[in-house]
Amino acid sequence: MRVRNSLNLETPALLLDLDVMEQNLQTMAIFLRDSRVRLRPHFKNHRVLVLAARQVEAGAIGMTCARLWEAERLVQNGIRNVLIANEIAGSITIKRFVELSREAPIIIAVDSAKVVADLARESRRCRTEVNVLVDVDLGFKRCGIQPGEAAVSLSKLVVERGLKFRGLMGYEGHLLPYPPSHKKEQAVKAVIGRLTDLKRRIELEGIPVGILSCGGTGDYSTVGRLPDVTESQAGSYLLMDTWCSSFAPDFKVALSILATVISKTPGERIVVDAGVKALSGERGLPSVKAVPGLRLRALHAEHAVIATQGAQAGIDLGDKIEIWVHYHDGTINLHNRMYGIRNGKVEEVFKIERSER
Repeated sequence: MRVRNSLNLETPALLLDLDVMEQNLQTMAIFLRDSRVRLRPHFKNHRVLVLAARQVEAGAIGMTCARLWEAERLVQNGIRNVLIANEIAGSITIKRFVELSREAPIIIAVDSAKVVADLARESRRCRTEVNVLVDVDLGFKRCGIQPGEAAVSLSKLVVERGLKFRGLMGYEGHLLPYPPSHKKEQAVKAVIGRLTDLKRRIELEGIPVGILSCGGTGDYSTVGRLPDVTESQAGSYLLMDTWCSSFAPDFKVALSILATVISKTPGERIVVDAGVKALSGERGLPSVKAVPGLRLRALHAEHAVIATQGAQAGIDLGDKIEIWVHYHDGTINLHNRMYGIRNGKVEEVFKIERSER
């Protein structure tokens, strides 16, 4: 059997199946149509402004991002309802954030009294309103303050310092990578319950909690039905990867890497021109798309070594194959563009935004 891909692209190339992406977009939109929870998807999952605009057109209230430069790029391109779901620190970054707040009502996550004080000082200096969510650690043990008295005190401090307290944020990332089950659903509800309990405690202090932001693709259907949650940060759903697909089966993988066979050892292996500089192996080795009998054995800097079986003896030098993207955040970060494919042809070329700093 000869394996030939008709795409005339220099490899390695990042491919996006447009039909699959659009179906994922529609699946999420249909679910949220009957939910009071709004969608604020993560920009970092694709970093493509055109795709962010399509998510907003499909019902998202705005975007979540991980970096200040991403928020700047979104605001510059007309998406003004932006949450930076990450902490910032340092005078240069805080100044940039407050300057951006003069252009759009972006929101920042905080978990530190020092950063609250720094934001308040710069806010007063610039006479600019600063919007804040208090970030709460729900067990992921990354950023976030503990969901007890410390979180109540920090919320009160935000108000006392003259910042605009918008609400609470948490990320139950330690629960997302489990297959759907009743046990997972109950665990997610229990963890998000810490946020809702905290919301009530803060409201007893006379502080309105307008936003309760949490969730991801791995628990979108549970979070989307919780009465106190106002917005979901699910983002992976749009493009997906083979790692996410194991715990979010409602969405299909839309990303692959097109690679060229550059070496062949008959009956043993082939080598393609897509290594770790084009394809992330951080969360495990990717798999070959649509060619039975091929198994990726190793990723080197510029090569992927793929074991073959007799049935694939027809693969030859110069043939092109696709490799599923196993971790899309890490893989997209390696590319400047993404090729939108429909019916075996390039229909769109998407620019992947990158920091200029």
